[in-house]
Amino acid sequence: MATATTASRNPFRKVALFWSETMDELRKATWPGWTELRDSTVLVILTVLLLGGYISVLDFFLGQLITFFTHQAAGK
Repeated sequence: MATATTASRNPFRKVALFWSETMDELRKATWPGWTELRDSTVLVILTVLLLGGYISVLDFFLGQLITFFTHQAAGK
């Protein structure tokens, strides 16, 4: 049976190691500038609004179509 070291038994050391490795990786990352961040945010908001509008209109018309056919089938 293998002997566990104190580092592998201590959960706080594992958390500290994870935290320091995470911070090291985040320092290596490239972060967007303010203009790139603003432009990306505007693009995401516009895309969500356009897709939301498209889905809303499509949902309304398909709902009306189903209502029409169910009323026709019921003989109203």
